[in-house]
Amino acid sequence: MKRSALLRLQGAYYCITGVSPLLSMRFFEAVTGKKTDRWLVQMVGLLASSIGLSLFVGSRARRSESSAVALSIAAAISFASIDVVHSFRRRISPIYLADAAIEVLLCAAILASRD
Repeated sequence: MKRSALLRLQGAYYCITGVSPLLSMRFFEAVTGKKTDRWLVQMVGLLASSIGLSLFVGSRARRSESSAVALSIAAAISFASIDVVHSFRRRISPIYLADAAIEVLLCAAILASRD
């Protein structure tokens, strides 16, 4: 898969997962578990959506910009790290391990891709 397509895929994933707690906190909590700091969930969601939008913009360049690739990899590693550490500490639901797996796959695909 071309790098630009992978950046768009990751961007879409971040936008969808980022806005979900803003659209329906009830649905988000049904999937991920009850949250105590809903404002923080919403802030992280907005940041994820912002990253997703940036990845879309970066994917539109003739050759995917190195800044978009760096953001893609850094974001995937960051989300996966938090997912794994806090899932194993039982602070967040094990469903976050599925997100960690997706993040690792996205990171590996970006690293292996070419424009």
